[in-house]
Amino acid sequence: EAMDARGEAQGARIVARAWVDPGYRQQLLNHPAAAIQQFGLDMGVNELCVVENTPQVHNVVVCTLCSCYPRLILGIPPAWYKSREYRSRLVCDPRAVLAEFGTVLPEQVEVRVHDSNADLRYIVVPLRPAGTEGWDEARLAKLVSRDSMIGVSPARSPNEI
Repeated sequence: EAMDARGEAQGARIVARAWVDPGYRQQLLNHPAAAIQQFGLDMGVNELCVVENTPQVHNVVVCTLCSCYPRLILGIPPAWYKSREYRSRLVCDPRAVLAEFGTVLPEQVEVRVHDSNADLRYIVVPLRPAGTEGWDEARLAKLVSRDSMIGVSPARSPNEI
């Protein structure tokens, strides 16, 4: 029941902190288990890998075998994440799948697909939206969605909240 009650809020807080604190961002990217402990989270036996979107690289996550997912940070996975279609198509044609989510990337942006498994979970730090300079963590966290931390969508723009 406790796990089912979790949602994307924990992950959104983590991403918002990474956006405003360069030291935390580096810790999150290099030592994610230690970084999330600052939020009272412990991945237990699972390893967490955090990847960061940049203007040159867009990361997206899938579990090709089943639906391995960082529930501790993102809550219950969406039905589409568990679907055979998403799991197989994302590996073969990630740009087409991303476009179905409304994420159309320029050709020069490299798309990296990360395959979660029973031992390793991923989250994506999406690009921080323009126009959010000076925002505090709580306000920034409202821009971060589950889908942006999976990588199928960008973070929300400031005018969406």
